[in-house]
Amino acid sequence: MTQKPVENEVRQSVEDLKRRKQQALNSGGVDKLEMQRQAGRYTARERVDLLVDEGTFMELGMLNHSDQMGSEGKSAGDGLIGGLGKINGRHAVIQAGDQTVFAGTEGTVHLRKSKALMEYAIKRGLPMFNLNEGGGLRMPDGMGSDGISTKLFPQELLTLGREVPMITGILGDSFGGPTWIAVSSDFVTQVKGTCLAVAGPRMLEIANGQTVSKEELGGTEVHTRQTGQTDAAAESADECIEQMKRFFGYMPSNSSELPPLKETEDSPERMADRVLSILPQLSNRVYDMKQIIQDLVDDGEYMEYKAGYGQALITVLAHMNGRAVGIIANQPNKFAGAAGPDECEKATDFICLCDSFHIPLIFLHDTPGFRISTQAEKEKIPTKIMVWNQALAQSTVPKISVIIRKSIGAAYGNMCGPTMGADFVVAWPTAEINFTGPEVGINVVYGRQLEKADDPKEERKKLLENWAFDSSPYKAAASHYLDDVIDPKDTRKFICQSLDFACAKNGGRSERRLANWPTGF
Repeated sequence: MTQKPVENEVRQSVEDLKRRKQQALNSGGVDKLEMQRQAGRYTARERVDLLVDEGTFMELGMLNHSDQMGSEGKSAGDGLIGGLGKINGRHAVIQAGDQTVFAGTEGTVHLRKSKALMEYAIKRGLPMFNLNEGGGLRMPDGMGSDGISTKLFPQELLTLGREVPMITGILGDSFGGPTWIAVSSDFVTQVKGTCLAVAGPRMLEIANGQTVSKEELGGTEVHTRQTGQTDAAAESADECIEQMKRFFGYMPSNSSELPPLKETEDSPERMADRVLSILPQLSNRVYDMKQIIQDLVDDGEYMEYKAGYGQALITVLAHMNGRAVGIIANQPNKFAGAAGPDECEKATDFICLCDSFHIPLIFLHDTPGFRISTQAEKEKIPTKIMVWNQALAQSTVPKISVIIRKSIGAAYGNMCGPTMGADFVVAWPTAEINFTGPEVGINVVYGRQLEKADDPKEERKKLLENWAFDSSPYKAAASHYLDDVIDPKDTRKFICQSLDFACAKNGGRSERRLANWPTGF
């Protein structure tokens, strides 16, 4: 007789739990979820489902709500969906901003949950995935000297030190906190039509009277081409999330692991038969370096990093004989491959990324030098050139350098030429290596001689022939500044073989001296 009331109490408590969880699943309300879907946009939980392997998501903090009096019933999860899941079979921590709850703004509980998720990711060596959308710090949670005092930047974010990869998608307008997370991440992809900024257009108008559209303030064109704060742009949420997963495929789960090997049937002995047909017969003609990269890497597949930013330099992630590699290559069809301030920042950023996660670096040279101008000087190009060199000098992953065509002046060093820390430096027989290019050099050194010559054109031709001889790779190879001059068709075979030796001791693990360098330059 005493059991029945207890059973009823248990049943009622379980039913109450189900009701509470169903209410949490409704986020900011069924009507708001439906409005989001009708607008052609996924809800926060639908985004998580797209990211994780089916049935693997374990939500944490589902029963959270705002601690502000009167908001308990309309703040499910306090605007943040978080938990653990598997992505392509690999464990990860995931958080997703819920726009249906107070426009995805960050309340006290929201921030506490986000901090706890990040702490757990670091503690257990799990990558952190952020599906961002939200309006920044919520009012009134952050108001007053007491409110703002507890809601400044979390130390976990500021001192992460690339212990685990941080991978972020901007799937809706993101201001404040979601922006700080994005620019602190190792990879950021942004859906076209969204805005990433410190504050939204309305706040900007109130603060200083400036009227601007979301796209002008922080759209994909701004960030992929001008600021470099996003590494890729996506046409849709599906593409955005797929890019996040693809990037993760090149990364280890944490700093104590090596990146996963990828199975391939592409032989490391394969000849790169297309490279000579890609390289023009005349040294002053442009070509697309991406075609050469495609012919060298496993199965012709690679993922470009910051494709729209600093386009005279290419940075890609790829595989060579199944091993993840980072490739830094000059792009002759943009400014003849001459790097400017943006390219310098892009190179530094990429070196820090690869060195922090034990990804060997391959350099493919074809550059006439740096893009010098009054504007470049105003953008601190001397400092940016040297920061690139400092990153190169501090990096300890295996580095292999291949001089394809031109490598001139200081840029020869920045592209990991001799004495710059490479394991191996080789050249194609087409390489031209010198302090300056022949045309510029002859004008500087022999300018007066040419003015006095009876036939300046013929005299210039003779001088160019001598200069070209001095620029060939064979003098450097004879003095053992270059390790070899190789047949271009052997380039893939050489890189794969070199990596095998360079990674023999410990798999190519880095000392991670760059892990604490700030993300973004």
